[in-house]
Amino acid sequence: MTVTITRITKEEVLPLQTMSIETFTDTFAEQNSEENLHAYLETAYQLEKLQAELDHPASEFYFLFVGDERAGYLKINQNDAQTEDMGGDALEIERIYIHQAFQNQGLGNSLFKKAIERASDLDKQFIWLGVWEENHNAIQFYEKKGFTHVSAHPFYMGDEEQIDLIMKKAISS
Repeated sequence: MTVTITRITKEEVLPLQTMSIETFTDTFAEQNSEENLHAYLETAYQLEKLQAELDHPASEFYFLFVGDERAGYLKINQNDAQTEDMGGDALEIERIYIHQAFQNQGLGNSLFKKAIERASDLDKQFIWLGVWEENHNAIQFYEKKGFTHVSAHPFYMGDEEQIDLIMKKAISS
């Protein structure tokens, strides 16, 4: 199995939108109402918003390929692109998603390693993320990677307020 990770270009906004909607829906549809899920997807993954995120100099998106197939993606943010102001020595992992057909193959680890690599390249002191308090598999994954829970913030799925745990990990020099 050949795994490659490539930076997403603005010309790839449509495949990014498709993968974003599919992976988010696969991950969260069972735990949320159809109305709230639809409302979130309509806002979070509209083409203009994704294009603006791709154009932001402090955000980076990467596709993970298995052979020639897009299997997942990563979004990281630094500086003013972070969803919470965590300072200039922080890198945020905003999204790590693996397409359902490719889950449980260790591919999330590949994207996680890419995020750590970028944090080191950018001389960041720590990496952080928000994860829904009900996403127990993801919380366990991040705890195994050395993240600790440091705070929380609200996340809106349509009109429902949910809580994301803020988890943080120091970057080794």
